[in-house]
Amino acid sequence: MNSIHWIYLIAAGFFEIGWPLGLKLASIPSFKIFGPIISIISMGISGVLLWLSLKGISIGTAYAVWTG
Repeated sequence: MNSIHWIYLIAAGFFEIGWPLGLKLASIPSFKIFGPIISIISMGISGVLLWLSLKGISIGTAYAVWTG
């Protein structure tokens, strides 16, 4: 198991926080477009980083860490 997989997983967890924040921003009129863009980008990056981490960490452990 390589430590880079853990770095990917922790980074994925931080990006997982970004999508609900983007949805919250979408409720503010001046962020109507910017909020959903933040959500989509955060979800995509989080998913890719989770996928990369699964190459060296078991799915059960990765899911528990990713969801917090």
